Amino acid sequence: MDDESDLITIGQLAGRTGISVRTLRFWADEGVAPAAGRSAGGYRLYDAAGVARVELVRTLRELGLTLDDVGRVLDGSATVAEVAAAHVVALDARIRSLKVSRAVLSTVAKRGSSVEETAFMNRLARLSAAERVQIVDEFKAEVFGSLDIEESQRERLRELRIELPDDPSPDQVDAWVELAELVRDPEFRTGMRIFLEGTMPAPGGAVPPGARIWWARQVVETVADARRDGVDPGGPAGAALVAEMFGYADRAAVLRSLEAGIAAGAERYRLLVARVRGQNSAPDATAELQWLATALRSAG
Repeated sequence: MDDESDLITIGQLAGRTGISVRTLRFWADEGVAPAAGRSAGGYRLYDAAGVARVELVRTLRELGLTLDDVGRVLDGSATVAEVAAAHVVALDARIRSLKVSRAVLSTVAKRGSSVEETAFMNRLARLSAAERVQIVDEFKAEVFGSLDIEESQRERLRELRIELPDDPSPDQVDAWVELAELVRDPEFRTGMRIFLEGTMPAPGGAVPPGARIWWARQVVETVADARRDGVDPGGPAGAALVAEMFGYADRAAVLRSLEAGIAAGAERYRLLVARVRGQNSAPDATAELQWLATALRSAG
């Protein structure tokens, strides 16, 4: 070129923009940021328009656009808005996938899982919505299906939904993996069925005495207060508290229901369901329930 006074070299452009010479050469060779010409010594030279073009290419690349998309924007075959909209969709899918990966890896780290367990958890986390619903429906059919209960109650159980949102948090995915493992466990299903049989009334029957423990939080709160006060569940104060809470109820029936729920892991199930749904739930009451079981056994 005859007049190079208004042009800068590729090295100067690299120093001004912070983009490596190697990248600038690649962009030039791909046609997205060509040089305005070459010096007598064969070095690429850039004018003001070329510098502005390089800055635009860098911006679009930093936003995640491929060079093909950058080229389409620069040659006018697509607008920035059109390409951006497509990338938003792709980024959303990528973000969801990364959240799943993070949740699985977090669980693996906490559990010290083996390769086989890691693969299994990854499969659970990446199930489709329909596959997740099927796991829950199979659990409900086995656990609730044979219960001798009022049809209205059966309908409520049938309508019970435990679903991940379209954009779950890492904690929700982590909770889903654990819940899916739990509801597929035959021992858990059997334990929950035995527990529910003792807490849900038969058609036309009265509510079993033990049901109050699980469906009324004031029982747990009362026991929590006693534990904070250092009340011994096996002592006179523990027996007095049991008498106050249950009066003339069949305490043996209450204890059977309580022990069945503890053995089944009903509290763990409750907490996992709340986490999957993203709901705030009452704190884990396992310690309170175990304290109450001790008090009931001691009170006789």
